[in-house]
Amino acid sequence: MLDDPRTVRVTGDETAAIYRRTVDQHAEEEPERFADGRPVPEAYCWCNLTSGNGSRALWLLLLPFMVVNLAHWMRPPAERQAAAVRLYGVLVRLVALSLTVLLTAAACEVALDLTAWQCAGSARCAEERSWLGFMSAVQGGWWSQPGRRLALAALVPAALVGLLWYLSNRTWSAYEAQRPPREGLDGDGGPDRKLRPALGRPGFWYGRRLVARLRAAHTAAGFLTVAAAVGGAAARHDREAAGPAREALGWTLEGALFVGAVVVTWVVCRRGRSEKRLDNRLDRTVVTWLPGASIALLVLAVLYAAWSRPGWRSTGTLPGDATFSVITLAQGVLVLTLTVVARRLYRRAPHTRTVLHGLGGPATAMLACALGGVMSGGVAQRVADWLDGPATPGTGEDPIGPPVLLSWQASVIPVLLLLLLVPAAVLAVRTALAARRLAPVVEAEYEGEKPDSVRTRRIAATRARAALTDAAPVIAGIVSGATLLLGAGALVGAWVSETVPGKAFTGRHPFVEGAAESAQALGSWLIGFGFILFVTWGRRAYKDASARRTIGILWDVGTFWPRAAHPFAPPCYAERAVPDLAWRMSSWTGRTGGRLVISGHSQGSVLAAAAVWQLPAGTRRRVALLTYGSPLERLYGRWFPAYFGPRPLAALHRELHCWRNLWRRTDPIGGPVIVPAEGDKPEVDHKALRDPVVYGRTHEHPLPEPILGHGDYQADPVFAKERTILLDRLPPALPLPVPPQRSENTQGSSGRSSG
Repeated sequence: MLDDPRTVRVTGDETAAIYRRTVDQHAEEEPERFADGRPVPEAYCWCNLTSGNGSRALWLLLLPFMVVNLAHWMRPPAERQAAAVRLYGVLVRLVALSLTVLLTAAACEVALDLTAWQCAGSARCAEERSWLGFMSAVQGGWWSQPGRRLALAALVPAALVGLLWYLSNRTWSAYEAQRPPREGLDGDGGPDRKLRPALGRPGFWYGRRLVARLRAAHTAAGFLTVAAAVGGAAARHDREAAGPAREALGWTLEGALFVGAVVVTWVVCRRGRSEKRLDNRLDRTVVTWLPGASIALLVLAVLYAAWSRPGWRSTGTLPGDATFSVITLAQGVLVLTLTVVARRLYRRAPHTRTVLHGLGGPATAMLACALGGVMSGGVAQRVADWLDGPATPGTGEDPIGPPVLLSWQASVIPVLLLLLLVPAAVLAVRTALAARRLAPVVEAEYEGEKPDSVRTRRIAATRARAALTDAAPVIAGIVSGATLLLGAGALVGAWVSETVPGKAFTGRHPFVEGAAESAQALGSWLIGFGFILFVTWGRRAYKDASARRTIGILWDVGTFWPRAAHPFAPPCYAERAVPDLAWRMSSWTGRTGGRLVISGHSQGSVLAAAAVWQLPAGTRRRVALLTYGSPLERLYGRWFPAYFGPRPLAALHRELHCWRNLWRRTDPIGGPVIVPAEGDKPEVDHKALRDPVVYGRTHEHPLPEPILGHGDYQADPVFAKERTILLDRLPPALPLPVPPQRSENTQGSSGRSSG
């Protein structure tokens, strides 16, 4: 970034820091060196926030939580629709809560149902698994009773919930506990507090109260799910075979669990984000007592289940396997309701660039549910397949398998993949035709050059492939819609047949019967393969730095937003990076009276814009913004219109002294920000840069120039030219009393995770 191997850290730590070239370390004390107006470059390196050590690659396992958190920020813009906005947030938080319950239930399915209940209760399975011998029903030992087996197995999902709580609490301290500068902030008690864009409000990048409350609620929900799985099975047995005392105790326990579930739901729905002020308060009663009470109920459920019941035998699946059906139904209802609310918000302020006509949030929430289903079903299918031997789970003579619904959900995956072949083929054909149409356009742009058909086709194909990014909303809509319909079909099939698909169609037409058996077998393999893929990616990234950087780039987009819906989502690096940049710009301009250009590439341009929004008005007037390869409008403006839509970007243009955006048609990520000229301020977008800079061989470029696409914007001569123009347009440095510090500074923020 600094184009010099000799650099020094000016401020910051090993996680994120600002660097200068060694020769410029004390530039403010040597104003005579920069009397000609030459800028002092600085680089803000935030790569370790997203792709630092290898353990962060394991955050891939939290992908459903991250995706549902994105859905919160995708709501359409709304004016005078406070009730609808609150309802939108509540619905997304409830979907997020259902994902916590779903993945905890999946852990209970593996540990309690498949292992402790079914396998340990089967003489054949327990004999083949020697490590289960002490729990085997045929051994007659102390642990052989079903309740005690369940009590012991409950340690696994309980430990998982505790680990999620620990990671959420630890990452909050490391990433998000950074307070933005308060002095002089617009909106911090100023007259235009209500007029500030959302990203410029004092509390936007500091959601301590909400995250702490949601963390307590989701932790409690996880422990209550484990307690319900352990105590519910024992309570059902006591209602059928025990005396009135135990039956009353079972009802009391289930009643307490129900009350706990109601309290958790109320806490999640009660309060959303508070952005108009820096919220330092905590709901200490909720944060402290809610997880503690849920742990107490879990301990009581474990003790209750471990009570001796000599006549109890474990057969079939664990009682309560309808949990997955209830969760799936609830998720479908929540997503459909969210669709209605999002559509209502969009109709009040429609815009053609908003993805899926305002339904990007519901579509993303549906995809989060689908990912949660793949992960929960995948691990259950693979464990069941391992325990049951060569047979497809649920189809053997002495079957060991997950609940029927999970087998039905696995069976629809091959159907979904077949459906996706159609849009994939359409996109491939459309891209090939677009490349052919672009060939004469490319040659016209390099007028005077000798045409080269191979070179032209390569440039045209790169442009056509870069345009595929704009088709992502359509693909997301198709996938989410198909997932909703197929999921509803799987739910109905499981309820009606009460058996796995391979058995539900026994006796039908041979083709139908064979198709059902093949779909179940293939789906079981595919859904397990999907989960294994997550794990292997994480393991590879732990060992391979290049793979870790690739995953870090994907995380740049997903973890830019604060944790507003799910507290177990990967941490938001922007809650560290944005205050870093805002503090540096405010303190430097205040100390030196200087002016600066903050330049950002790719995701760095989003951080730069967010940091500028946080600056006091006086500081913003001394800052110019240079973005390049920027997804500000192409990605963020379309998917997050309430925060980066046309009106917020136009407001940013008005508040800044000057702003310029560079882009290429070969760039699959960056693009124009589509902010027109206003008053004496020119249009933000520069005309599309040539890529490659030179078409053929010349005396200055004897070898073919590469097609740069999304990278190396600084190598284009236009970059230095536009940076100089922005510096010249800024007002001169302010005179300071003692001593005069007349320095000019250019700060850079890179969107590349590699730094």
